[in-house]
Amino acid sequence: MFTEPLLSGITLGGIYALIAMGLTLQYGVARIMNLSYGESLVAASFAALWLFTAVSVNPLVGLLIIVPLAALINWLIYQVLLTPLVRRAANRDALEVDSILATFGLLFVAQGIMLAIFGGNYFSYDFLSIPVKIFGATVSASRLLALGFAVIIGLTLYLGLTRTRAGTAIRAVAVDPVSALLVAIDVRATAAFAYALGGALVAAGGVLVSMFLTFNASLGVVFTMKALIVVIMGGVGNLLGCLIAGMILGLTETFVATYIDPGLTLAATYIIFILVLLLRPQGLFGVKRS
Repeated sequence: MFTEPLLSGITLGGIYALIAMGLTLQYGVARIMNLSYGESLVAASFAALWLFTAVSVNPLVGLLIIVPLAALINWLIYQVLLTPLVRRAANRDALEVDSILATFGLLFVAQGIMLAIFGGNYFSYDFLSIPVKIFGATVSASRLLALGFAVIIGLTLYLGLTRTRAGTAIRAVAVDPVSALLVAIDVRATAAFAYALGGALVAAGGVLVSMFLTFNASLGVVFTMKALIVVIMGGVGNLLGCLIAGMILGLTETFVATYIDPGLTLAATYIIFILVLLLRPQGLFGVKRS
């Protein structure tokens, strides 16, 4: 009985971590606090649903279509909507405030479009809902597959950020954009790339989530809040922190839903979040700033 919620919590936590990594890139590098972040996840889930039901495209194959398309759309959003904000902002703090207002409006535009197309009903589709026995627990194959792909994508991102020149440039801009300019790094192009990469990651999370969860057009706000909680709990800009905080969130929700009451999962999440803010305001792996 204990193994089943443990595996489900690890799967959910892995997805949360993957989603939060994308927001870490958008906020930590481009300094864009994207309140419409969850709408990208829901849009990717609907795209996977349509490809699977209407065109019979496997969701895993759909990743190869949806993820690059999401990266392109997010790059265009940055160039058209956010670049003017970047140019006029006096500093990064001012850009953060402006981006909150801009993406808050974008949230309602994206949500309104999806509500007009799909309505407010919940959707799901049957993909690899084959029961698999692990240590006496029964877990669907789609959940295990989603976890596996989340691990692969997260590991690829980590290696890309730590072992490539582009990754070094992204980390340099995240730490100090002024110093990055002095070593000939194109800060605006790097920020645009990081924003697009963050959009690609959340789209990948949306496709994986659609394989085993129900979703509707209004669910984006929930995922945005959970991604923000994971990012802040783990420490802004810290990928390891995202992983640990995502696992804590996923395991907490699953165990509370299994052993206490499903209606208390959100309350438990916020209690842990508040405790982290009180005890370690910089996050679990964040660095305290003087």
